[in-house]
Amino acid sequence: MKLEVLKKDCYYHIYNRGINGTNIFENDVNKIYFLKQLAKYLENKISIFAYCLMNNHFHLVIRLNTEEKEVTQAFSNLFNSYAKAFNRQTNRTGSLFEKHFKRISLKDENYLRQLIVYVHLNPKYHFDLDFTNFKFSSYQTFLSNKETKIERDEVLDLFGDFENFVFCHNQKNDFLNETYIFE
Repeated sequence: MKLEVLKKDCYYHIYNRGINGTNIFENDVNKIYFLKQLAKYLENKISIFAYCLMNNHFHLVIRLNTEEKEVTQAFSNLFNSYAKAFNRQTNRTGSLFEKHFKRISLKDENYLRQLIVYVHLNPKYHFDLDFTNFKFSSYQTFLSNKETKIERDEVLDLFGDFENFVFCHNQKNDFLNETYIFE
């Protein structure tokens, strides 16, 4: 599989899962550590528009702020540091993630909006969980006034306003069956 080249100022869906579908997060502490490592390695290199951490996979919606090589190396450092810590904690060895992180270029604003909703709805569609209360998704960040590194204002502008952002998330989302959104 040829990997898409990442380009500065472009938007991407970044995702990966555990090798053979195994869990990459066993508890909340793992997820918190992953988010801290994400900030450590990628702060200022990417802008984050949405994320969701499920037990066996994750999704990020990002824009590159620097060149591809720098971002790819930062992601590599993130995944390596997280895998080493997770393996130590769980007394396991070997690869944790599938070979390469997946990346899909987002071609237009409509796709970007749909993907943000898709990422936030992951808990609902994978485990029938209430996505509005799911702790490891950026959805609650948009409901809050707390300071954040998520591109809250830019995302809300993309949806028109806060009310439309919430409305779009609460609709039956048939677009999840579109061919360009997949696991």
